[in-house]
Amino acid sequence: MDYKKIDVFSPVIFVVLVMLYLIFSYVGFHYHLKGLIGIHIETIGIVFLGLIFYIFGLLITKYIFKDKKLTLNEEKINKISSERIILSLVILGILFQVINMIYLGGIPLFSGYLKAKAATRIWLISYLIFLPSINVLLAKYEKKSYYVLFIVGLILFVFTGYRTTAMAIVISVLITLYYTKKIPWKYLILALIGIFVLLLIVGYVAVQSIEWQTWTLSPLQLLFYRAGYTLQVLDNAVFLQGSTHGQLIYNTLMGFFKSTDPRVIVGSTTLGYAHSTTSTIFGPALLDFGLYAMLIQMVILGFLLELIYKIKKTFGNIFIALYAILLAHVIIWIETGPTDLVILLFFVITILVMLYSVKTTKEDE
Repeated sequence: MDYKKIDVFSPVIFVVLVMLYLIFSYVGFHYHLKGLIGIHIETIGIVFLGLIFYIFGLLITKYIFKDKKLTLNEEKINKISSERIILSLVILGILFQVINMIYLGGIPLFSGYLKAKAATRIWLISYLIFLPSINVLLAKYEKKSYYVLFIVGLILFVFTGYRTTAMAIVISVLITLYYTKKIPWKYLILALIGIFVLLLIVGYVAVQSIEWQTWTLSPLQLLFYRAGYTLQVLDNAVFLQGSTHGQLIYNTLMGFFKSTDPRVIVGSTTLGYAHSTTSTIFGPALLDFGLYAMLIQMVILGFLLELIYKIKKTFGNIFIALYAILLAHVIIWIETGPTDLVILLFFVITILVMLYSVKTTKEDE
């Protein structure tokens, strides 16, 4: 097999990583880390059913666009992604994050109390601006100085104490560079190891800084524990289907106007007490509307990712950056679930850009 021809970051990677996540959780269950006990066979079945419907979504896109020709309006794309505009947005995103730190009065990474308040509206706007613009900047323009902006932005978001945002920035930029700079396999492997180490460090420092909790697990044990713990939350969700009656999606969509954290609702429902917790990518839809909603979610997700992937392969350009952002977050959703407004907005932005600049016609036209 010619490994150089394998597209590591095709939408299929999601399936591979879910399987890896299950293995990680099994390690946590096997060693009973902090009292982990395991999950029911029904939960494993639902996970595999979700993966099957995700793959079905990929196949639907392939079928629908099998005989379609895609055309790109480059003038429109260049208009919205000029170097001056994108660079200005990157700097603006960084400035907003600096303002957020000043507003909070400290570095949330080292304080559980500050971390609980870190996801302000300023933070949301900063992330919404910075992540797409830094990826587009690195995808389209060849200037080494732009990597400094990436590092500065990454450090600022690491300081918020949220693993997910830091990992999304690193993973999305890696995917962007993978497609635009043709990263050799050895460097790709080193980069993935670096991401893994960053995940361990940021996660470990963040939990150690929570003043009201005491952790005795090592960074590696913590990784296996988180996987097992989240699978146990999903296990509870499987037997509580439809119990939140749409509260999770409502509070997610209203995230800019309401301070309610959907993950606290997940914790209250599955654990019986108010605690911000995650339930994997499958949990929120199950809790809100049941199995059918989760399966529909997975079909739509597979359809959209495969569509953006096809457009990215055809035209490159800023679609590489947009695909990288969405794939990075879907990978993170494996643990956290789709309960963040900002990520849904990235999907909306991508769909709008596609509608604005891409047209389809039949192959024989």
